[in-house]
Amino acid sequence: MASHAPELDKDGVRLTVDADIATVTLTNPDKRNAQSPALWRALAEAGRLLPGNVRVVVLRAEGKSFSAGLDRQAFTPEGFEGEPSFIDLARGSEADLDATIAEYQEAFTWWRRTDLVTIAAVQGHAIGAGFQLALSCDLRVVADDVQFAMKETSLGLVPDLTGTQPLVALVGYARALEICATGRFVHAEEAERTGLANLAVPRDELDGAAKDLAAALVQAPRNAVIETKALLQKAAVPGSLDEQRATERAAQGRRLRDLIGLGE
Repeated sequence: MASHAPELDKDGVRLTVDADIATVTLTNPDKRNAQSPALWRALAEAGRLLPGNVRVVVLRAEGKSFSAGLDRQAFTPEGFEGEPSFIDLARGSEADLDATIAEYQEAFTWWRRTDLVTIAAVQGHAIGAGFQLALSCDLRVVADDVQFAMKETSLGLVPDLTGTQPLVALVGYARALEICATGRFVHAEEAERTGLANLAVPRDELDGAAKDLAAALVQAPRNAVIETKALLQKAAVPGSLDEQRATERAAQGRRLRDLIGLGE
């Protein structure tokens, strides 16, 4: 969206800044923006690199899909080069596994900062980790071809990248459970109707709609927006995000160990 030189451009993530609006773009369309630990570290770095004047961050993706979720290479015995495989993680200590997942979660956490308003512009598939990344943002603008799905449970895992809390807050416990347990697709009409999406637009209008929303969000005084966001965050969710992150990590540790036969 912005034409300025990138502040960051590595491992499938590009960060550009235009005055008080930043854009984070997923840049691996050939792999449908599949996610990896390297991408998660780049996303976390993008958050750290944001200049202090930035008020709104737009998260978008190149290609037909926002993100097809975790790269399938993660499920192979060798995993990613230079990274511990899921099997290695499951066989390690509980403390090491918890610390590793906590590091992964950092890519999904900073979007909730009260000094920012974040918008996910989502097209095509947003599966698993892709769905959770969209859920990390405050607002979602979706294309009419969007397909959200939480596939972790179908794979014997749990959503552990901070997506459980916002999903329940947005659509309610019963619908969130049904979406996660069945792994079914949620399309644009349902997403908008249930509050999962703030706005659904034709695919070729997605970037423009996100840009217009970002421009509208910087019109109010910054401190008033910051205070309002903090109030609404507290009102919406009874438990803390840190508590939920820890709960997700513990559950995923149990699932990984069970999947490789190390469960109790």
